[in-house]
Amino acid sequence: MSKFSQLRRTLIGSALSLALAPLSTLAVAAEPIVIKFSHVVAQDTPKGKGADKFKELAEKYTNGAVRIEVYPNSTLYKDKEEVEALQLGAVQMLAPSLSKFGPLGVREFEVFDLPYIFDGYEALHKVTKGAVGQQLLDKLEPRGIKGLAYWDNGFKALSANTPIRAPADLRGKKLRIQSSKVLEEQMREVKALPQVMAFSEVYQALQTGVVDGTENTLSNYFTQKVHEVQKHLALTDHGYIGYAVITNKRFWDGLPADVRGQLEKAMDEATDYANQIAKEENDQMLEAVRASGRTEIHALSDAERAAFIKALLPVHKKMESRVGATTIKSIYEATGFDPSKF
Repeated sequence: MSKFSQLRRTLIGSALSLALAPLSTLAVAAEPIVIKFSHVVAQDTPKGKGADKFKELAEKYTNGAVRIEVYPNSTLYKDKEEVEALQLGAVQMLAPSLSKFGPLGVREFEVFDLPYIFDGYEALHKVTKGAVGQQLLDKLEPRGIKGLAYWDNGFKALSANTPIRAPADLRGKKLRIQSSKVLEEQMREVKALPQVMAFSEVYQALQTGVVDGTENTLSNYFTQKVHEVQKHLALTDHGYIGYAVITNKRFWDGLPADVRGQLEKAMDEATDYANQIAKEENDQMLEAVRASGRTEIHALSDAERAAFIKALLPVHKKMESRVGATTIKSIYEATGFDPSKF
């Protein structure tokens, strides 16, 4: 029997037991509402610190009526397991990367994976803090998921054991990506070989040569010790990694209204905190990578950046049939991006 078949049986059994319980049993002094918040990155990353900040604020604002249990670094569920676990009610809160929602069937979220669609944080936040971002979160509800907030991680760099100065330097390299058809197409556009792999497996895969390189933000790059097994890092800022903080919709809707309001307040403040430190953390981790002396860091010149943009921009057009031309256009309009300039 699979892990999730067992999980389903356990949850169904628990639900029946609760339904048959005497009212007097249910009337006993309430225990704290436990919210298991699982994520796959280290505790000292922007997402990890954001989760801990939410725990602090949620328990404070609810006066202990809610207890948040944070499980970092894939200690509870791995990449491929966590969303199903949330839908089944085995965990109440996640902050998966936005790439996770494409395989779930909400392909519009893969717009965030399009290379060079956001020219920095200001353009990004016009989407994540605006109407377009909320419309995307609303698309999760038919799948039993309630979207609560967007958390930044940052903009991605590319790494390998050989220098990266131009798109041609990626030709033939096996590069790890998250599960995303957009990211697969991005890598194929520069003749690289995309390798979908769980985040927790990346270090060993790089160490053993199963993959040649990867793309990630600097905070993930350093905290997962990727700099120990990669000789070259190019600051391409070619793509964005962000998260949607999500919860099981039935669980969320079933909370007392006052508790839900306090948790929303805690989430708003934790989101401001997480997004504020995201850029700071990535800047600090870049300096930590540089100080380690293990990885040679290359900042792209304007001409090199323009070459990457030109090479990767065709991905936007190719992904219209998957992500939705209307979705891509809404991002262009929100950010002011004009592809005709390139």
